[in-house]
Parts: sequence; structure tokens; C-alpha cells
Amino acid sequence: MATKEVMVTAPVLVFLYDRTFFAGTFREAWRRQWKIHLGLASTWLLLVVLVAGAGWDRGGAAGFDVGVKPWHYWLTQPEAILRYLWLAVWPHPLVFDYGTFFYRSFGPIWWQALLVCLMLVFSMAAILWKPAAGFLSAWFFGILAVTSVVPGTIQMIVEHRMYLPLAAVITGAVLAVNAGLNRLQDHRTTDHGTRMTGGPVVRGPAVSGLVVCTVALALGLLTHHRNATYRTELALWQDTVAKWPDSPRAHNALAFALDKTGRTAEAIAEFDAALRLAPDNADLHDNLGVTLARAGRTADALAQFETALRLRPDFPTAHCNLGNALVQAGKPAEAIPQYETALRLKSGYADAEYDLAGALDLSGQPAAALPHLEAAVRLKPDFAGAHFSLGDLLNRLGRPADATKEYEAALRLDPALAQAQADLGVLLCRSGQTDAGLAHLREAVRLQPGNVPTRFNLGVALLRAGQSAAAAAEFKAVLRLRPDYAPARHALEQIRGGGAP
Repeated sequence: MATKEVMVTAPVLVFLYDRTFFAGTFREAWRRQWKIHLGLASTWLLLVVLVAGAGWDRGGAAGFDVGVKPWHYWLTQPEAILRYLWLAVWPHPLVFDYGTFFYRSFGPIWWQALLVCLMLVFSMAAILWKPAAGFLSAWFFGILAVTSVVPGTIQMIVEHRMYLPLAAVITGAVLAVNAGLNRLQDHRTTDHGTRMTGGPVVRGPAVSGLVVCTVALALGLLTHHRNATYRTELALWQDTVAKWPDSPRAHNALAFALDKTGRTAEAIAEFDAALRLAPDNADLHDNLGVTLARAGRTADALAQFETALRLRPDFPTAHCNLGNALVQAGKPAEAIPQYETALRLKSGYADAEYDLAGALDLSGQPAAALPHLEAAVRLKPDFAGAHFSLGDLLNRLGRPADATKEYEAALRLDPALAQAQADLGVLLCRSGQTDAGLAHLREAVRLQPGNVPTRFNLGVALLRAGQSAAAAAEFKAVLRLRPDYAPARHALEQIRGGGAP
């Protein structure tokens, strides 16, 4: 009960199982095992407590108050149930994510609804007059009932919902096939087991073995083919879009997968495809805006963030992303109100604190930025970039000891932060910890061998440590990278002339 809401049907099915296969009647099942059945039913109290703790709506994803009209959701379920049954017979095509869709009338699904209603009627009748078959149908419909009755906002058809009901379908199918083969065997062994056409009788086991081998081979090949789809995130979403192209969620997920592999132009095209299907989806506009901004298309990104906020003004992430795009466009002062709005809408938003600090700093307000960076590292202690930025700001505000601690914290989280290595190296050298400082500067150069200021600072530190030859090598490296870098040329001339560092 603490694992899945679908367990709400388990006590009912156990009671039905007892009646069907042991007691014979509901009255007798209760009389003989009422303590067990009452105990199982009492677990509903735990389920009620847990569902209530989730706001009765699974975080807004499912429930009768999530903005979805139950009638519209219920109209999607006949198609879902029939699809589940077909996939139990022949599991192709399998679709990872069907996305969100609704029907508002019986028109598109009248025959599916009629068929499912007839199945329900026969199921009810079987429970009364054919108990074993009725139990299997109750197992199937009972387990699906929770997800078929309670409206959801994310997916209307979900293939993994069939995992548990599939047991009833398989059991029924095996029993039916076995009965059919037995009848076939009985028919073929008539006439005292002699062959009608003069040969040996083909026994049921031989026929069933051939059927089993054929079906197993076919399903094995399907499994092998399907497993290949799961090799990568990209392959999975490409397969989903190919099979279910009307799902905005699938196009959105494919766009993310493409973006991760550096195929930004294709990712933007997939976001566009998703928006053609769901133009009023604020999340899609925000996602597209982030990708456009990363691609350097700042004006287009601004338009997407503004659209997202027009559709959903209380969208903190979009406010934060709009602020980032404004900073990218060279307008940090205009970005500040966007970050402040994001923080009003979402308290404890570490990324917004961090980004607001950056905008304030760029606007010439470093002291005002300080508390926001401190808030960012307090809210998100594993945020290496925030620790580095806080160290940089403290260094510029004349607090080198505090800056050193933040640089060290940043490097514990991410030793590959080259600039943190470089800045910490300089501070340590200035504080007299030359060996430690040189180690950090050398690591910074290793991480970014083309960084001219870092190589120059390493040269200066080496020169001050009395290692003139090593310093000269660094200055020469700087001049190879930038022949016009006057400080390196001047330092090299000092070394050659024996002047003071």
C-alpha cells in the first residue's frame, strides 16, 4: 500500500479469489476468513494517509482537481484498454510515451467505448455465473480501474500499466489454448487413434510444441529489436516520435536528447514541432528559449521567454531564464527585476540568487550582490560555480582569506574549474604559501594551456620564487600565444637583463 495507489484493489481481489476458488460464496468467504479480509481492508487507511499527504493529486499529476475534466479523460480510456489488450497479443508497435490528449465527445471512439462496455457487462456476468473466468476479468479491469478512472495530466495511455493486468490475460490465454489443443487431440485420436489418411496421428503435444516454438521465436526477435531502441536516450525518443508523432512531450524529450549530443539545430526544430502541437504550453516556450539562448540567438530566446510568461506569469524558471537572456543581451539592469520576481514566486531558488548576484555585479553593485551569492551557496552547498563566484567577489571586495575558503570549496566540488585554480594560486602566493600557490597555478595551466593571464601569473610567481628559467619559459609561451602581450615581453627582458622582478 505504501508503494503504489493501484494496490487499493488488492483486498477486493483477494476476497474475490477466496470466494471463487475456496469458499464458493461471498458469505462463506467472509464467515471463514473475515479476520484476514478485514485486516487487508484496514491497509486502506495507510493508503488514505499517504495519498492525502501528497495533496490527493500526486503533486498535480493525477486526481479530480488537477484541471482535467473527468469526462474528457474517461473518453480516452476505451482506446487505452483495447490497445493494452492488442499489445498483450502482439507487442508491436510499442510506444514509450503517448503524451497528453483528450476526447470531448463519443464520436471518435464510439465503437471502442461500446466494445469495452460489452466486455464490462460480460465480466460482471461471469463473476456471477462463471466465477473463474469472472475472477480473471475482474483482475484485469480491477487493476486498471485506478489509472482508468482517476484523471491524469501527463499520459492517457501508459503501456507499463498493463504489467500486472497482463497476468490475468496470460492465464486466460494459456488455459484457452490448452483447452483448444486438448479438444484438437481428442478429435484427431477418434477412429481408435488411426490416421484418416493413412499416417500416424499428430498428437496435441507436437502441435503445441510447434506453436510455442514459433511464437517464442517471433516474440524473441521483437524483444531483441525493442532492446536496441533502449540503447540510448536519443534512440528511444526518435523511436517514440516516429511511432507517435502527435505527442508534444515526445518531441520535447527528443529535442533535449538532441541538444545533449550537440545537435542544436535539430533540437530547435523538435521544439518547434512540439509547439505546433501545443502552442499554449509555457514549458515548451521556455525550453526552446534556453536552447536558442545557448545557440547565441538571444533576440529569439527573449521572444520565447516573454511568450512563456504571457501564458503563465507565475513561472519562476521563465523569469530567471528571461533575466539570463537579458544579461546575455547586455542589459543586466533590466534582468534584475526578473530575478527578483522569480525569488518572490519561488523561495529558496538558489539559481535565481546566483544569477541575480551576477546581474547586480555587472550593474556596478558588487556589495549588493554579496548576500545573494551567500544565499546561493547556503541553499545549494554543492554549487561549485556559486562558491567560485563568491570567492571572486570576496577577493575583489578585499577579503582574501574568505575568498580563499570559497575557492577551496569550489575546487573540492569541481577540481576542473581552471579559473578557481588560477585565482587560488595567486592568493596563496601572495600570502606566502608559494609552493601551494604554484601547484594550483600549474594545474590551471594544465587545464587551460591557452589562457594567457594564467600563464603570465604562473611566470610571475615562478620568478618571485627564484625560478627564473621556468618563469622565462612561461613568458615565452605567453608571447607565442599573444606576441603583443607587453607585460610578458617586459618580464622576459627583466630576466635577460638580470633586473629585479
